[in-house]
Amino acid sequence: MSSTSDKVTGVANEVAGKAKQAVGKALDDQKLQAEGAVQEAKGAIQKASGDAKDAVKKTVDKA
Repeated sequence: MSSTSDKVTGVANEVAGKAKQAVGKALDDQKLQAEGAVQEAKGAIQKASGDAKDAVKKTVDKA
């Protein structure tokens, strides 16, 4: 995946995870809340991966 793709996918997963958590809280569904938290964390990792790829690319481009 490209860095941009990682970032977009990461943000999408973060948003979806937050939505799942909100719905889970509204419905008092702990399983859905937990799934949302996991998906949000996955998104944060994907976004960080994209940021790291950008940093490496910028470093390589400067060399």
